[in-house]
Amino acid sequence: MEICVLDGYTLNPGDLSWAELQQLGDCRIYDRTPVSEIGRRAANAEIVLTNKAPLSGETLARLPRLRYIGVLATGTNVVDLTAARERGIPVTNIPAYGTRSVAQATFALLLELTNRVGHHAGRVRAGAWTQAADWCFWDAPLIELADRTLGVIGYGRIGAAVAQLGTAFGMNVVAYHPRRPPAPAPVRFVDLAELLRASDVVSLHCPLTSQTHQLINAERLGWMKPTALLLNTGRGALVDEAALAAALNSGRLAGAGLDVLSVEPPTATNPLLTAHHCLITPHHAWATQAARRRLMETAVANLRAFLNGTPQNVVGLNR
Repeated sequence: MEICVLDGYTLNPGDLSWAELQQLGDCRIYDRTPVSEIGRRAANAEIVLTNKAPLSGETLARLPRLRYIGVLATGTNVVDLTAARERGIPVTNIPAYGTRSVAQATFALLLELTNRVGHHAGRVRAGAWTQAADWCFWDAPLIELADRTLGVIGYGRIGAAVAQLGTAFGMNVVAYHPRRPPAPAPVRFVDLAELLRASDVVSLHCPLTSQTHQLINAERLGWMKPTALLLNTGRGALVDEAALAAALNSGRLAGAGLDVLSVEPPTATNPLLTAHHCLITPHHAWATQAARRRLMETAVANLRAFLNGTPQNVVGLNR
């Protein structure tokens, strides 16, 4: 049985092992695969694992031996699920591997925006403290989080973990989720407009769908406090980037911390790259070694379950 990993580098740049996967079949592991090469590289594969390499209906039609698709991520928008369903090919994902890592990264962005640790460490290295007239030094506002309101949009695993961290920092936490799942006190569910108007920090943790595309647009940015901060460790296209850049540059919004953009890597013309008070990290909130190890273990467990006739984490077929 041939197993083809189309783009394994981001999961395993060399600090993990493919050994358990290799025990399940003849593995061909590629760091990256351009769209034009997918058909050739996976032509004889019965098993294909992909992270971001797209498997369109046209591409799937060129893979006659394909029996199984494993997505090395939670989101499955890289696969034409309808085409896979029509051919009876199960598609699995990794539903929960980076919850704590992404929540931690969300607060890393928030703490940099409020305590400016990296900024001030850089100023010390540049000599600003050495030259200061006083025994302490800061040249940017320092903000205490306690008693401020954290608004969490999307209350799944990651949203709940971020809410828990907010509570630990003494923040008042409100949340918006269409289905309002159970939440421990003191988290309180509110509608979206109330959340945006009341929150000092808004953090996005909802999936990208046709309903959530550019959920944060010019109108909704206008509902937010001028002193508010926006965090996005979900999906870049949840935000109208031009509208956010305009809000930041005009002082309509105090700051933003983003780990995701609508196009990745970004084009040089993305307005957020030069926007005022905008902190951007390169979509690595998920990528701690611990999270990637869990991802690898679940990917192997998904494939092993399929081979044993008891598939798990299936998203591409009706169960």
